[in-house]
Amino acid sequence: MSYGVMRARAQVIPVYPITPQTHISEALAEFVADGSLDAKYIKVESEHSAMAACIGASTAGARTFTATSSQGIALMHEMLHWASGARLPIVICCVNRTLGSPWSIWNDQSDSMAQRDTGWLQFYSEDNQEALDSVIMAFAISEQTLTPSMVILDAFIQSHTMEAVDVPDQGDVDEFLPPLHNPNAIDIENPRAYSPVVAPDHFLEVKYRQFEAARGASSVINDVSRRFNNIFKRSYDHISPYHTDDADVVICAAGAVSGTIRTAVDELRKENIRVGMVKVRTFRPFPEAEIRKTIGDTPIVGVIDKSVSIGSGGPLAQEIKAALFGISNPPKVISFIAGLGGRDITVDIVKETFRSMLDGKKFPSDSTGPVFLGLKR
Repeated sequence: MSYGVMRARAQVIPVYPITPQTHISEALAEFVADGSLDAKYIKVESEHSAMAACIGASTAGARTFTATSSQGIALMHEMLHWASGARLPIVICCVNRTLGSPWSIWNDQSDSMAQRDTGWLQFYSEDNQEALDSVIMAFAISEQTLTPSMVILDAFIQSHTMEAVDVPDQGDVDEFLPPLHNPNAIDIENPRAYSPVVAPDHFLEVKYRQFEAARGASSVINDVSRRFNNIFKRSYDHISPYHTDDADVVICAAGAVSGTIRTAVDELRKENIRVGMVKVRTFRPFPEAEIRKTIGDTPIVGVIDKSVSIGSGGPLAQEIKAALFGISNPPKVISFIAGLGGRDITVDIVKETFRSMLDGKKFPSDSTGPVFLGLKR
């Protein structure tokens, strides 16, 4: 993540440490200290202040980045709304970690999913190469749409493991990502108010424009992905289907668990069991059209969420159900909750989930809510 920020030539980096993102901030501090990155590094007293500093820096026209996790992004919540409402192209990394209470430092996606209505674009990465590349692409997307972006990776599964990545050449990134021009940046020669009080006669129109910008980001994401692939020969789409064309059952998920599900698909395919998966990379804007096209004809769709909307169900499952609503003969969608608080989601668990759906097992979600995988009763 920090190498992606360096290659993107971020100019202002306000930070506050929190496990498990601290070493991103530490690496950026080293880059600034040794001259590898020409940026202002600001040590603040809280995550709320970190986002407030990002807002100020972005308003002044600087390319701005910060990173956080769990209770840190929860503390930023108020300021996330301010950033998106002011149409500022800030990029943040959220290293997914459980929200308390009870206290936990381990991985699930409850922290980022809790921010899904703040007006930020959200990109979930499966591996560390995708995380690095997504940072660079997020700056390009945000600066075209004037909508902030959140790049998300799984704590410990990604943040504390080692794998080789290709760090793009600086010249290639400069070609891909030109210097920031933010038309919303403050103009000293033409001063104006920022985020002023807006009367009811105009507030709806302001939010409509913000909504349209975020929804319209879908085509910008496609364009940025094509340009990135042309230069760096790595392609990223809103969703990544795997063996879905002839599948009797498909599981959808976001983040690093996608790799586990893909392995389970490979092993079951060797037994001539027709299963598939869909990795959801873009959560905001939600890729409704792509979901309908890819799994609209699949008989049964399971969705593994690593977070839960208390009293409702899995956030990703809710979005997929909504996307499929209204089509003729829609799939049966079963919501699974797994991995909360860092509990392992193994290949065997995924295979058993596939087999249970294929066997026609009546899940609690048929009538009462989501299935909590591996629940100890």
